Amino acid sequence: MSRLIDNSISIYEALQNIKDGRYVMPAFQRQFVWGTEQIEKLWDSILLDYPIATFLFWHVDDSNVSWDTYFCSFLSEVTFDSRKQADTVNYELTSINVKNTNIAVLDGQQRLTSMYLSLLGHAYIRPKNSRKKSGDKIVTKLLIELNKNKITVDEEEYNSKKYDIKFSEKIGRLSPTQFEIKNILDDKFQNDATRETAIEEAIVNVPGDSKDYARSILTKLYNKIFVEKLVRYTEIKEMKQDDALEMFVRFNSGGKALRKSEITMSILEAYWPSAKTEFGKILVDSYAGFGTDFIIRSALMLYGDVVKSNINKKIAEELKNDWNGFKQALTNLESLLKEMKIDVSRFSSSWNVLLPIIYYIYYSSDYVKNIKGIQAYLLRAIFFTYFQSGTTGKLQQMKSNIISFDYDITIEMLDQMNDLRVTDGKIEDVLNSEKGSRVAGEVLYYLNLSWTNKSFKYEQDHLHPDNRFSESKPVSVSMEEWRKWRGVRNRLPNLHLLEGRSNGSKNAMRLVDYYNDMNDEQKAEFIEQAMIPQDLSLEIEDFEKLYEARKSLLAERIRELLG
Repeated sequence: MSRLIDNSISIYEALQNIKDGRYVMPAFQRQFVWGTEQIEKLWDSILLDYPIATFLFWHVDDSNVSWDTYFCSFLSEVTFDSRKQADTVNYELTSINVKNTNIAVLDGQQRLTSMYLSLLGHAYIRPKNSRKKSGDKIVTKLLIELNKNKITVDEEEYNSKKYDIKFSEKIGRLSPTQFEIKNILDDKFQNDATRETAIEEAIVNVPGDSKDYARSILTKLYNKIFVEKLVRYTEIKEMKQDDALEMFVRFNSGGKALRKSEITMSILEAYWPSAKTEFGKILVDSYAGFGTDFIIRSALMLYGDVVKSNINKKIAEELKNDWNGFKQALTNLESLLKEMKIDVSRFSSSWNVLLPIIYYIYYSSDYVKNIKGIQAYLLRAIFFTYFQSGTTGKLQQMKSNIISFDYDITIEMLDQMNDLRVTDGKIEDVLNSEKGSRVAGEVLYYLNLSWTNKSFKYEQDHLHPDNRFSESKPVSVSMEEWRKWRGVRNRLPNLHLLEGRSNGSKNAMRLVDYYNDMNDEQKAEFIEQAMIPQDLSLEIEDFEKLYEARKSLLAERIRELLG
């Protein structure tokens, strides 16, 4: 059973333990995410005598550390982007010798890293518009203003800094009354015999009416770092990694700023430290924009329980050991979609629909012979908004059905599922989808795959322009008919896909005028691409005939797409 020991040490002692390698972090810790303002406020809180919360330490030794227990070293330098947010790569893995290293930090690494960077490390700012890979960066130093007459903070403002503490990259033009906080580590400050002299030398340029203020700040800063036992911690002894991981998750599932996806990633990294690096290699090019959640949910689909959505040691190790097979399934998915003239990047924000296909590809060697079944599933799921709610339950339903049909996706299987069965009612709902809706956009995209060019941008457009229905009705049309037409003008039978520049030139032109401005070849192409039945009038007076004829044609085409 674990034992808890409460203790406290000075900030300097804690930072020396980091420097000497006594303190490390378990690999499941997230990367450093604090910005410069949070570090500035931490030091402000320290000087204001505010508590900096309790730290949670995990005692590691030969009894609870094995070859697959991974740790990371603390960062000795951090680069912040132009918005002053941490922009440094993740911590590097390190091996440990428990004779020297005996503490892994479970809670408090952001605070400890911030203090370490301030006093013993180095901080940089990446200039605006400078690329991360360029390596361009400017040294920045943490300073405190000693001249109380120059302090710019508002003491009355809620949650603001009360001391003028800030990072500055203007180190070549420092004010003589600014003090770099890490200079408190100079031997003169640490030696009782020379500390007073060191303080007087540091404040020599401070005006007379601020010298007492400056002396009090530097004396207090020294005491806060070297004398007072501000790092209060609970050390947990005799605890295994799985329990430490569980405790970390518990701590970060409450009011702290770890999202569930970050916690899941931390759990995965505990058993596979290079997971984030390997994920990054996939999440470029074809799968850019998909995010780590996509890979984790795919792994749960293949190796675990997609409903519970919990990564555990078994799933993490299966994914790690089968990483090449997993990557091959994603490569095969991209190739399959390309054969269907669909770009995989289209699903970067709606990737749940792809997971059953990944599962099918992974477990069936004959998937290449079943494009029809895969397309029927994919388009039914999209057109019928299958994953609009109950996502994990729907994924489990697809997984179970694929298994029960001998690891296959068939029309017969889909027709046995209420949500994916093609019915007149569902087709009618699709046809009634309106301009701007996701369904209308998806249907137009897939209906026109045979001629669209992925290099061009296409837009949903009215055939008979919307503004025509705001004008007075044609004389030959009754008011009742006109109201009916206005009510359906935004629905799919009056919509088509038009390349952006053409849409701009068409604008609010009457359909018949737009058509008559074309030559014979252009007219034939327009009629085919807009899916307009032959020999129909394009005059507004004949709107209903065109609408109903096109509705029937679209219904037929949609049914063909859905298998």
